[in-house]
Amino acid sequence: MKIVRSDPMHRHHFQDMHVGFFDRFLIKSRREKPAFNRRMFDDDFARLFRSLTRQSGNLFQVSSNDDELTQRLLGNVKTRYARHRIDETIRELVKEIAQSLIWLGTAYYFLHDDLEHGDVHVVSFSSTGVVRFFGTHIQWVPKRTKRHWDRDDEEISREIRILDSAKVMHFEMPRPIKRMLSAQNRTLTVLDQHQFRATDFHSQATHENPNPTNHFDFRVWSDTQEGALYRATRGTGWNGRKYDSSKRSDFFDCHRLIRFRRNQLMLRDDILRQLSVELSRVGRGYNAEYAVEISGTEELASVEQLNDLEARLSREDVSFAEVVDYCYKR
Repeated sequence: MKIVRSDPMHRHHFQDMHVGFFDRFLIKSRREKPAFNRRMFDDDFARLFRSLTRQSGNLFQVSSNDDELTQRLLGNVKTRYARHRIDETIRELVKEIAQSLIWLGTAYYFLHDDLEHGDVHVVSFSSTGVVRFFGTHIQWVPKRTKRHWDRDDEEISREIRILDSAKVMHFEMPRPIKRMLSAQNRTLTVLDQHQFRATDFHSQATHENPNPTNHFDFRVWSDTQEGALYRATRGTGWNGRKYDSSKRSDFFDCHRLIRFRRNQLMLRDDILRQLSVELSRVGRGYNAEYAVEISGTEELASVEQLNDLEARLSREDVSFAEVVDYCYKR
């Protein structure tokens, strides 16, 4: 095993890793097989951020005391597909960070200095095996196979990489949303475990009793699960993709939709806040007085507008169609 000061390993999937027994204590493959309801929720919650890349106009406002450095930092961000102008780059960054936070709870980026061209490249890297110890970021890299096309494969030993924390950008799920999701997902996990267990309660036919009486009421089973789902998702506002339930009204659906969108926007705004803080921190390695602030423009939906919409809905001053249009079209 080697301990080295190095750049992080950027691969998001460790296909060629040889994860041993000891490695599993430090490298946990979170969310390899998400369950049914959890997978649906994560997909629905991330949909707002994917739609950002399809919107037109300037969605973000960037204010800094060093526009040239801001251009260097944001003008060379390498997202998963390409480089874009600054507004498009922020859209891609927010989308990627949000998806990582929703699935893994954390996201990491690293600054690479291109001394030859005088540029700075910001690249995401996997959070697998990354821990922070006394202010230092450390990445645990198991044994791995490095494949070459012109010679035999190379076996590389286990490494502990000490990263330059001044160049690491770290994003975390906001605590209020994290607590809310944790409480919800505990119930979703139980529902997923027992979702199709109704058949276990059917009496088995035998030779002596080929037509057994079954006292199990599937409607009660279904109603119990649906009630548990709605109670668990009250804080997030997720509807569980149940659009035809006789227990819900349009008023119920609109309040839930507003609450769901509000949580998405709160995460979006917190990502912008963290992005401003992290860019300002790493930028001070190039300019000791550097500061940047990134915020949304009026082209984006806002939490304040949703709060006003909810208040008007409670007073019956707004139609259901207006609520749905605002939540889905902004």
